[in-house]
Amino acid sequence: MDRVLLARRALAMGLGVLLFCGIWAALAAVRADLPGPLTTWHSALELFAHPFYDNGPNDKGIGWNILHSLQRVGLGFGLAALIGIPLGFILGRSPFIADLAAPIISVLRPVSPLAWLPIGLLVFQKASPASIWVIFISSLWPMVLNTADGVRQMPQEYLNVARVLQLSEWKVFTRILFPAVLPSVLTGVRLSIGVAWLVIVAAEMLTGGTGLGFWVWDEWNNLNVAHILIAIIIVGLVGLAIEQLALLAARRFDYR
Repeated sequence: MDRVLLARRALAMGLGVLLFCGIWAALAAVRADLPGPLTTWHSALELFAHPFYDNGPNDKGIGWNILHSLQRVGLGFGLAALIGIPLGFILGRSPFIADLAAPIISVLRPVSPLAWLPIGLLVFQKASPASIWVIFISSLWPMVLNTADGVRQMPQEYLNVARVLQLSEWKVFTRILFPAVLPSVLTGVRLSIGVAWLVIVAAEMLTGGTGLGFWVWDEWNNLNVAHILIAIIIVGLVGLAIEQLALLAARRFDYR
């Protein structure tokens, strides 16, 4: 039964891809300036034939641009995790600190990530650190809020047992608090990494240099629409891979 269901899902997804390509081909037949699926496929084969060529700072292969974007996302996201997860535990454990931080978080959280880019350029004076700053600030809030909510929703009985056993605060954290809150932490991590990957392309378009965002903008200036479509597909596939890895981690450590 599971195999039949899996086959049906695979068939439905395959039909969905074919339908999408059919609509794409029909639009390309109407618009001469829009490359069709076959033209884009041949351009992709040429593009990935030499993905790591390097002809200078503004002319690098698609492989280098993907790696530069992933590096910025990794650095910004890593810094956000180092600060956001402990901060979430503190807010969840201390109602006073949570009330203290609530107005600041409420005001800053809805701000568009790209609105922080000029601040990053002002402080760091360079494009790459400014992009990492944007990733950091956009990744921070989901981890803070999900971790804090997970701490607040933890059953009080767990902490009562810890008090009876007279466990130290460190043992309460490592033996009770962290394992119980880990699913909420991983939910915040999954949301944050998705936001980070969405934001990096727009940030790199504005800052220039290297990365997928810069590459898309450069190809637009060259009116190479096929490469822009390839970049869109690459961004989607890499984002899908990142999300699936985060989901696997969340399922692996979900003890509920």
